Amino acid sequence: MATVTRENIGLLHDKLTVNLNKEDYYNGFEQSLKKYAKTANIPGFRKGMVPAGLVKKMYGQSVFTDEVLRMVEKELNDYLGKEQLEIFAQPLPLNNDASGLDMNNPGEYAFSFEIGLKPSFEIDPAKINVTRYNVTVTDEMIQEEAERQQVRHGKMTEPEAVTGDDNVLNVTFTESDANGNAVEGGITKSNSLLVKYFTEDFRKTLIGKKNNDSFVLQPAKAFEEKEKEAILADLGLTAEEGDKYFNVLITKVGLVEKAELNEEFFGAAFPNSEIKTEADFRAELRKEIENYYAQQSRNQIHDQIYHHLVDHTHMDFPESFLKNWLKTGGEKPKTAEEAEAEYPNFVNQLKWTLISNQVVADNKIEVLPEDIREFAKQQLFSYMGGQLGALGDNQQWVEDYANRMMQDRKFVEDSYHRISTEKLFGQLENQVKAKEESISAADFASKLHHHHH
Repeated sequence: MATVTRENIGLLHDKLTVNLNKEDYYNGFEQSLKKYAKTANIPGFRKGMVPAGLVKKMYGQSVFTDEVLRMVEKELNDYLGKEQLEIFAQPLPLNNDASGLDMNNPGEYAFSFEIGLKPSFEIDPAKINVTRYNVTVTDEMIQEEAERQQVRHGKMTEPEAVTGDDNVLNVTFTESDANGNAVEGGITKSNSLLVKYFTEDFRKTLIGKKNNDSFVLQPAKAFEEKEKEAILADLGLTAEEGDKYFNVLITKVGLVEKAELNEEFFGAAFPNSEIKTEADFRAELRKEIENYYAQQSRNQIHDQIYHHLVDHTHMDFPESFLKNWLKTGGEKPKTAEEAEAEYPNFVNQLKWTLISNQVVADNKIEVLPEDIREFAKQQLFSYMGGQLGALGDNQQWVEDYANRMMQDRKFVEDSYHRISTEKLFGQLENQVKAKEESISAADFASKLHHHHH
């Protein structure tokens, strides 16, 4: 009778050995051989009339090997199921050589495998302390957003010359020397810039500039800090290369005439609202900005929770097994050096997977088909700028879109992951201890740069 023995060979690292006797596999081998004889297609013999001896001679060894390995796999899986072992990935074979199997000398065989056991750990969300940042929305922020909306819905004009910070310049950057002479093989790139992107001193030199005028600059010195990074990236430069010289040619001077604060503008800015007055418009802006920062604050809480769980949940791992699995378990084999280099990041991801799976199980979190259908509809509304909200979600074409997306396997898988993650953090957010703290938008923005998962 087949047996499976278990031996510990390291931290959360065990060896399983499947032992087979002749009676465990030989009857199955003979049955498989008879089935093969019935279906074998050998020239000179009618189908099903091939002599058993010939079939055994021609195909017996491969059928024998397959049957022994099939029984090994069956016994191994039965053992894992019976013992209910929580293991990583699949058992990995340990120096098993099937070439020693001989149908003419059937006997006892032993096949060994290594397994990596999942660690036990505890999660207590009630012990997690987080800070809920309440961003103070100021009148200046509302004014800035109002002007942004006025520009967005304004009318582009083409004045003769630059008059101030709000002018738009279509320009061509050409890499040059300090005197503006083009560098052979240098960078050439077109862009569109607001005058206010430049430093205050540089802006003064642009007043009065017209189409086809040019000027020389160094990006690191000519632009405001918050704009510099994006402009350097657009030019394909690193921060260290910001001192290069460029001859900048103005190809067009533009100016957006801001939309007037009237009902037509209010309707364009908020199509689904019945806004009649400037006061109502500003109230709507405040609500929108508050909603935006409330969501950002919630995301930041989720980030705090994530880092607390990853940083403070102690886990042991079967390091030797996992490195072996990295070497052999993927689509293509890796060297020991490659597995060693990948291991730290791999085990960190593994840690979060174990934690999130535990939270899902503890809180009985489910993602239902209707959740994914609703997600598809909301995604459609967001694509259309939220303007479909007033139409309700009972329109047939919205249902048709949701039905179509439900047939898209990648969409369903991606949506399942996103919804599951949102539900997971939503559950944890309700269980952790949150301290309220008021904060300015600038200070809050600096916190968003610290940790992201």
